[in-house]
Amino acid sequence: MSAHEKFPSGSACIVGAYESPRRKAPDIHPFQIHAEVIAGALADAGLSLADVDGFATAASFPAEAGWQLSAVEVAEYVGLRPSWLCSTDIGGAMTLSHVGNAVAAIQAGLCKVVVISYAASGRSWRLPATDFNTGRTGPGQYEVPYGASTISAYALAATRYMHQFGLKSEQLAQIAVQMRAYANRNPQAMYRDLITVDDVLSSPMISTPLHKLDCCVVSDSGGAIVVTSADRARDTRRSGPAVLGFGEAISHGQMNQMADLTTTAAEHSGRRAYASAGLGPQDIRVAQVYDSFTITVALTLEALGFVKRGEIGDFIASGQLGPEGRLPINTDGGGLSSNHSGRRGMYAVIEAVRQLRGESPGLQLASPELCLVNGTGGWLSATATLILGNAK
Repeated sequence: MSAHEKFPSGSACIVGAYESPRRKAPDIHPFQIHAEVIAGALADAGLSLADVDGFATAASFPAEAGWQLSAVEVAEYVGLRPSWLCSTDIGGAMTLSHVGNAVAAIQAGLCKVVVISYAASGRSWRLPATDFNTGRTGPGQYEVPYGASTISAYALAATRYMHQFGLKSEQLAQIAVQMRAYANRNPQAMYRDLITVDDVLSSPMISTPLHKLDCCVVSDSGGAIVVTSADRARDTRRSGPAVLGFGEAISHGQMNQMADLTTTAAEHSGRRAYASAGLGPQDIRVAQVYDSFTITVALTLEALGFVKRGEIGDFIASGQLGPEGRLPINTDGGGLSSNHSGRRGMYAVIEAVRQLRGESPGLQLASPELCLVNGTGGWLSATATLILGNAK
């Protein structure tokens, strides 16, 4: 048995979840949003701050209002005094990593009830901020002087994949169209008006080949979840899905160090999550996949084994991401239409919990038993994968 198969599958559950309805909050500090979502998640679980002995967050980006010791500062603000603390920071995959770490900590007896939170004023933060990856030392010296940005990094990956495998802009655009169709059914989504492929292709070009509507929205928001042992979950108000599988992986910091622009570290985090859950991609019928850009979705679905290399374009074009397709994804509208305040992994986990509870605010599928969640951080730099469902 490999180390990855020793993950304590089914030993812990997500018993509380709450997403802030805020999308534009110009006068609200991110720490206040932390306090609101933590209170909401604990109320959902039927627990209080006094029950919490574990806490995880990261707040190192400017719009998150944190700095050094950010997790300590947030915990102090909301009134937590945890005996176990996690501030692992791998960008958009952060929350998924925190879930895996929380499960391990609970299994080891380091804590009993863990709150994981995230909040940011990605849209309304008033102080100037550089792009997140602007270090001029190390590999950054080959990119930063030339003005590389997050969007241009993802556009570089899209250009390479399109050249190598023939993916078309029209096929990428269909991802954005489908996410907007899901958002149309979600009253909390930031953008709900339906769009077409032509709308995507006629929107301004931001970084070739990615148009404005190939890019995630920029919002304010926050969310929190509560993780506890399967035994204790039975005594909470809602109980919740079990964490059946987990894996994480990193590949590079700067794009000039990315070994293969046509795939991501989700190949490895997904493989580890499947192994720890005793499942495979053939068992998954709904997923919440990080959609910072349309190309992120395309690369991730192949890396996770849902599609063979080079075939994602046909998969998308045949409607397989829709409600009647092989793999409905981002059923709340995702980062492309609902909300994206900086690190959307939190909202992807929350939507997975809602799907498994039968209460998605967007498209609710008929009694899903499993949901895969994948987060991507940095410039396709780090990934984490969760599989949630009923305990074995």
